[in-house]
Amino acid sequence: MPYDLNDLQAVVAVARAGGFREAARNLNSNPSRLSDAVRRAEQQLGVRLFNRTTRTVALTEAGRALVDNLRPALDEVETALDKINGFRHTPRGTLRLNVPVSAARLILPGIIPAFLSRYPEIEVDIIAESNLVDIFSAGCDAGIRYEESLAQDMIAVPVGPRHQRFAVVASPEYLDRAGRPDHPAQLMQHRCIRCRYHSGVISDWEFCKGDETLRIQVQGPLVVSIGAAVDLAVDAAIQGAGILMLFEDWLAPMITRGELEPVLAPWWPTFSGPWLYYPDRRLVPAPLRAFIDFIHEMNTQEMNTQERKSKEI
Repeated sequence: MPYDLNDLQAVVAVARAGGFREAARNLNSNPSRLSDAVRRAEQQLGVRLFNRTTRTVALTEAGRALVDNLRPALDEVETALDKINGFRHTPRGTLRLNVPVSAARLILPGIIPAFLSRYPEIEVDIIAESNLVDIFSAGCDAGIRYEESLAQDMIAVPVGPRHQRFAVVASPEYLDRAGRPDHPAQLMQHRCIRCRYHSGVISDWEFCKGDETLRIQVQGPLVVSIGAAVDLAVDAAIQGAGILMLFEDWLAPMITRGELEPVLAPWWPTFSGPWLYYPDRRLVPAPLRAFIDFIHEMNTQEMNTQERKSKEI
């Protein structure tokens, strides 16, 4: 019967640490995942490896015998992998990322070209879609999502700007015709262009000014699915179909060109930026490791730039 090496590594890690919580901290994992791995190993082997109480975790006789024999073998595996990594001067392979369309448009253009220039032997495969997917079943190494969509058992790294805003805009022609609202409640009298999530939900528009927060259920002649169809919503707004709420960075070029005019700017809501997330596992593929390190480097550079600017002020 084949045994899962990852499950056996979990057994050794828990034995070394003397408990699930400490082992999880050492592996940057979580106790529940290690507990599941140990349980699978016990089921495959047909013996109990640990005696567990609410306060202690101790190896059984069978568990001690297994760990004593596994430790040297796993140490040799780690040594062999370290030697192989020494031959890999330039990471190579394919990095598959599952990202929302907004990230493909607003975040990745500032990252991917520079990453490909540094690592010419890595091929990046971007799958851009707005519905939430399991990156395992999608065959991806990692994904980008916003905080409310992150699974708890994933490792997350901040990527891109840490604060973003939703902007509300309309064409000058529409506003000349229908009037310029000066309070979110007045949107109830306007034609609004709405976006539908993959789940079918059409969210209310949320506004914030000082301590006041409002949610408005707008109405209008056009609904588009979030993703590639958002370009249709932007084009419709430019041609005077109604008022649109979307990422400020997405709309910035049209605002600069005068095709769209900001509306209710003091009320625009701010939200936290996206995260690169990937499965909690010990051996991260070389292309993904290179990308994670690249993101960390960019984040450090951005922090240093912000600190320098604050000192100049």
